[in-house]
Amino acid sequence: MTVTTVTTATRTTGTRCFPGGDDGPPALVVVAHGSRDPRALRTVRALLDRVRARRPGLPVHLGHIELNAPLLSDTLAALGDRRAVLVPLLLSRGYHVKRDIPETAAAFPVRARVARPLGPHPLLVDALHGRLAEAGWDRRPGDAVVLAAAGSRDPDSATDTGRTARLLAARLGVPVVPAYATTAAPTVPAALAALDSAGHRRIAVASCFTAPGRFATECAAAAPWTTSAPLGTHPAMAELLLRRYEEALSDTPTPLRTRARLQPA
Repeated sequence: MTVTTVTTATRTTGTRCFPGGDDGPPALVVVAHGSRDPRALRTVRALLDRVRARRPGLPVHLGHIELNAPLLSDTLAALGDRRAVLVPLLLSRGYHVKRDIPETAAAFPVRARVARPLGPHPLLVDALHGRLAEAGWDRRPGDAVVLAAAGSRDPDSATDTGRTARLLAARLGVPVVPAYATTAAPTVPAALAALDSAGHRRIAVASCFTAPGRFATECAAAAPWTTSAPLGTHPAMAELLLRRYEEALSDTPTPLRTRARLQPA
């Protein structure tokens, strides 16, 4: 596993200076994308409350890449030079994980590590399976599932989503096809049509979204049968955020020496 340690030309954050310290445990900064849908912010805040309940005494903060306050830059500025682990509330790799988050962290004195995104991971599959069960999904012969994700031009994003689809298929025992709300192919309607043409009559849509929003709403509208709710405050999501936090603390980081030399993880 690769964990990014953010460094600048005048400041180094690495294995020698990150562990330990007299400022308590490193803060957990959950990095959400941001949304114009007010339900998204409410959902993310509720998820962070679940994380705090699981780990009393751990400083838990929220920072958004765009659209919502607090922005990640404001959260990091408030932390000063304290230690922090930035855990993306994102379900695959992509530009935000590889560039936006490390570059933002490198602009501030915070001693930061950037954890991996939440997917792929068995706990993510737990949440996806749980949401499908809540929506009334029960396996029958000939069933299939479309895993609806946001989509990205970054091929690593499709790789991660494809792996999540395979993990979910192994869990459910039915075919699971990854599909996308934007940018990447196949689209959710195209995947649904292909499965229908292949003879699958009950096709569920598993929402691989962290919170309600436009993409989740559009994918649900395309579903011919049932659609699971976004992952939101499912208990496995809170556990997964903490798992990524712990992994980032225990793994040997990869230093990034200047903002100009930041490379994809």
